[in-house]
Amino acid sequence: MAKVSAKYEVMVVYSLSNGEESFKEVAGKFQKFIGGNTEGLEVNEDWGKRKLAYPINDETEGFYVIYTFTSKPDFPAELSRRLNLNDGVLRSLVTVL
Repeated sequence: MAKVSAKYEVMVVYSLSNGEESFKEVAGKFQKFIGGNTEGLEVNEDWGKRKLAYPINDETEGFYVIYTFTSKPDFPAELSRRLNLNDGVLRSLVTVL
């Protein structure tokens, strides 16, 4: 029998190249997207601005945010696709908890 829903975690590294206001706008957009398409956004944990291990797109710092949510199995793939298409996101990783 297929899983109806599962608990997921996504870590997102947001770009700071366009300023803090741009980062907050992109982060808020994804928070609303996750909250509106899941059974509930359980945790939104800000790790803050951190130095990257290696430069990504000539950037050496990024803002780390972790979202924990419960959803059906098809949503994480769509979330990952949208995160990869957004210029304000440097890296992201969706995992099952």
